Amino acid sequence: MLYTAFVREHRELLQHTVEKKGITLSIADLLEQDELRRRLLKDVEGLRHERNRLSEQIGELIKQRKHDEAEQVKRQVREANEVLGGLEIGLAEAEKAFRELMLLVPNPVSPDTPDGKSDADNVEIRRVGEPPTFDFMPLNHVEIGERLGILDLQRGVKIAGTRNYVLKGTGYHLHRAVQQLAMDVLERRGFTPLEVPMMVRGEALLNTGFFPTGEDQVFAVAEEDKYLIGTSEVSLVSYFGNEIIELNEPIRLAAVTSCFRREIGSAGRDVHGLYRVHQFAKVEQVVLCENDPSLSEQLLQEMTRNAEDILQLLELPYRVVAVCIGDMSQKTHKQYDIETWMPSRQSYGETHSSSNLLDFQARRANIHYRDEDGRMQYCHTLNNTAIATPRILIPLLENHQREDGTVYVPKALRPYLNRAEEIRPL
Repeated sequence: MLYTAFVREHRELLQHTVEKKGITLSIADLLEQDELRRRLLKDVEGLRHERNRLSEQIGELIKQRKHDEAEQVKRQVREANEVLGGLEIGLAEAEKAFRELMLLVPNPVSPDTPDGKSDADNVEIRRVGEPPTFDFMPLNHVEIGERLGILDLQRGVKIAGTRNYVLKGTGYHLHRAVQQLAMDVLERRGFTPLEVPMMVRGEALLNTGFFPTGEDQVFAVAEEDKYLIGTSEVSLVSYFGNEIIELNEPIRLAAVTSCFRREIGSAGRDVHGLYRVHQFAKVEQVVLCENDPSLSEQLLQEMTRNAEDILQLLELPYRVVAVCIGDMSQKTHKQYDIETWMPSRQSYGETHSSSNLLDFQARRANIHYRDEDGRMQYCHTLNNTAIATPRILIPLLENHQREDGTVYVPKALRPYLNRAEEIRPL
């Protein structure tokens, strides 16, 4: 959420951002609502002051035994209260409408964010590693998984419907191994691991910027103000909600959780296999730092490198892209995606994302720190997907497949898989 003064001063920039990010909002309407709210507030405060003045006058008149005059002033107070009651109702409605509009205002993007409408307009920054060439007809990850006996899509759908799966045996262990590898890398780099709730209050999603614009993607718990998270970013940022924190150095947090996403609007997209599923696991990095754009930019690069290093440990080719404004969420100021080569798609597929939100989340979640001069400041927050599985199993299986039906296990994963050098059919 932004300051109202900032919105007034940057209305054209924000209207441009609204349109580019595909948000239904008129900044002009919001500012009109703000004017109405402020006008009603002025009227309410003025009438309250007048009512209080008259109430004091009644006491003085009674002391002076001027009872008739006191009765006349009492009538004025009753009339003022009637008018005030209507004004206060109007003010409450205006405040509610204003807040609903303010919650739709997007975070402005960084000057180096590419223009564009969709992920097709994202700009490649670098490529690392070469896509493999095969001397045989390569299989897709579903065919590999079924031949190895580690993946069962049919029974996953039988249990829970479309976009569900079952990982078996080594598939389960591979799923867990990439998570633990990522957590171990992050912990060695100063991240504190947390076990956090996967079911949160609506306030947590609102404060982290996932509501109201992303509400259709979240699974709700019937008859309760509880929701299943799509990322532990929600829980990690909310951990410090309504607090004044110490920021002598950046706070680095990490969590691995199951995550859930409805995938509304993605019908027909990536429906085959493990690419776009309702339930998955993510290792998430979240960093809170001082309100310093140069520092948060430095940390964004650091978090992105963490994710890249994990991909290099998995011996996978990938590229990093700068995400364009039209492919960004409401809350994001600057974003990189990492896309890993997936032979069955003959293209790179998104597997990681890094975002700098500046103080957008901290304003909503009310997270402060004191700067060197003792002044209260909102911190900056950043997040990054260190690994997401089972999606990462797609490039792992497809890039490392062999003609004899086995799959090579990267050296970094072997300690988590009983030193196995390959996955063989059962």
